[in-house]
Amino acid sequence: MSVYLASAKGNSYVPEKNATSIGEAAADELDDDQTLQSDDKFVQLMNKHYNDPHALEMDDIYDMPQYPVAKHQQEQNIIEQMQKLKVSCYEDKDLYDFQHITVCGEETSGVPMDHLHMASLFLIKALSIREKYMKAALQSFPVATSQFLSQVKQFDESSPFNKCTTGKHSAVPTGDCPVGPPKSENPFHAEKLPENSGYQIRSVEGVYSVLDSDNQQKFWIGFDRTEFIADFEALFALTSDECLKSFCKRRLRYLSSKYELHILLNELRESSCQKEVEHRDFYNVRKHKMKTNAGDLVCLDREGKAVTLEQVFKDLNINSYKLNVDMLDVHADRHTFHRFDKFNSKYNPIGESRLREIFLKTDNYMDGQYFAELIKEVVSDLEDSKYQNAEYRISVYGRSKSEWDKLAKWAVQHSVYSDNVRWLIQVPRLYDVYKSNKLIDNFQQLLDNLFVPLFEVTNNPSSHPELHAFLQYVTGFDSVDDESKPEGAFIKDIPLPENWNCNENPPYAYYQYYMFANMAVLNNFRRERGLNTFVLRPHCGEAGPIHHLITGFMVGENISHGLLLRKAPVLQYLYYLGRVGIAMSPLSNNSLFLDYHHNPLRTFFNRGLLVSLSSDAPLQFHYTKEPLIEEYSIAAQVWKLSGIDMCELAMNSVLMSGFSHETKQLWIGQDYKEEGIAGNNVELTNVPNIRITYRSETFLEELSTLIHTANES
Repeated sequence: MSVYLASAKGNSYVPEKNATSIGEAAADELDDDQTLQSDDKFVQLMNKHYNDPHALEMDDIYDMPQYPVAKHQQEQNIIEQMQKLKVSCYEDKDLYDFQHITVCGEETSGVPMDHLHMASLFLIKALSIREKYMKAALQSFPVATSQFLSQVKQFDESSPFNKCTTGKHSAVPTGDCPVGPPKSENPFHAEKLPENSGYQIRSVEGVYSVLDSDNQQKFWIGFDRTEFIADFEALFALTSDECLKSFCKRRLRYLSSKYELHILLNELRESSCQKEVEHRDFYNVRKHKMKTNAGDLVCLDREGKAVTLEQVFKDLNINSYKLNVDMLDVHADRHTFHRFDKFNSKYNPIGESRLREIFLKTDNYMDGQYFAELIKEVVSDLEDSKYQNAEYRISVYGRSKSEWDKLAKWAVQHSVYSDNVRWLIQVPRLYDVYKSNKLIDNFQQLLDNLFVPLFEVTNNPSSHPELHAFLQYVTGFDSVDDESKPEGAFIKDIPLPENWNCNENPPYAYYQYYMFANMAVLNNFRRERGLNTFVLRPHCGEAGPIHHLITGFMVGENISHGLLLRKAPVLQYLYYLGRVGIAMSPLSNNSLFLDYHHNPLRTFFNRGLLVSLSSDAPLQFHYTKEPLIEEYSIAAQVWKLSGIDMCELAMNSVLMSGFSHETKQLWIGQDYKEEGIAGNNVELTNVPNIRITYRSETFLEELSTLIHTANES
């Protein structure tokens, strides 16, 4: 095994499109005599070194030819594979304008071939499982990974994963959309509503079906609960395989080391390229209501009588002059570390739920007026900053079917809309609380409360006109709660939702399966109706058992946190190969589960995982009105991130976001979906092509090695 570095001078060289290796392409710049002289000198120096390893002088190293031609079968296979897949980034001159790191030889993995072959089969099968579920729910899956998977031969029937089916689904149509500014008019005054489709909606074993006039099922998502559990168990067994653990750990260490070597060789050149881009940019308690609206009736007292804001403050023995941040007591501190119960109590200012209800709820005595005004004030700062956008989370609990209509009415009535904001619906996993308070009888009722209004408004928008308008600006669903709570296993004999009537909370995977399966049916239904679809982006891997990350890998387009991936090398490598987005919040983790210096974000980033920085509960974890800038600035100081690193993280956040295709084109370039530098508009992303090429090369080489090994007999 050998490591080669290939480079080129400046920007003067334009390679031929049929070049089959970096060395060959670079050598084409020289004339024949120069090439022969360089090759002869290279051979002479190498012979000198091999005959006497100490004979090679330092001056000889600088006399080495600039373009050593390494014709190894491994490199040939990789290049040929990439050419078959028409990877356009290998046809650009910028590919050669930095020091490339290539590992060549007959065997480059560092493990026995039989282990490599089995590991390749296992990893490919795992990626195929994820591809099946992503396409079933119309969520995104990397095009490059999908293309490589299509090149794999049939799996051996003796494989332990032969019981898992991968299914076939058509890809989501993504027509080329023109670039233009987002609509700025109020979207809630909609045009004529779509007509009633006349379909019937029925729940079967916890998953809704759409039936036509002939009582035939319209959408089959391609899997059921039995198959989901079988795939889950297969992935669980895969992540426990010792040989695969060793292999993935080696590959992850290799990715880390390769990135460090890339930065060592190319940091100055990357920085120089970034500086060539013009116009690049990166970079108190409200007492107002007590002064101007003290007489507003804001809530009901215990006797059912309406009381004013001034009376509420008087009952709490506080006044606006004395009110400060310390008195509110909403910031997470060292006392919340590994104490999720104390963290939840921080949501109540001064320890009083009344203030939370008055100021931070959409469904209260004032119909959420104060909360809407707060949101508008925060949004106005986003609009003024020009370069910041947000996906805010807002809760739907599943306690009643009316929650959706109340939320939509709040948004429409108060015109809570901005081009800079989209909404994620977070669903707390609180079935046990609702059951103990006799709000619901079984888990099926929670599913009914969550999904029946969504299917009804998709079937007949005029049945919930405000909800129809609001859903156009909802990007997906989140699932939240304390992951460290003890839970049972998601097994075949687990009760169906209509039979889950005990007081215990269902397992994490149980929640995710029924949310995902119903969302998959809903997405197919909405696509047929010409409406926007949703994604599942759960909190996952912040604490608790590692198998939560298996569920996230199967059903989540992206996940939040993912801290436990640092303890699961197989899953970490799969998240890399599947380009599963991970929105990480180190400041939040620092107060709850993991010290900042132990946070794995920097390691994940170096290895090439699709990670981004995200704020989490700014009221608790941040101290300024720029919570996201806090995340970036502290991360940059602690981990010594360069400007290029931060721009790459910002670009990742755009790719992971739920904003529209047209908006992403406006932000990071019209061809952002293309692989490599073909999809990079450096004037918009401010990420140099050198960095993009390195990431793309490394990713495609990892995939190519797996596919080539799996296809060997």
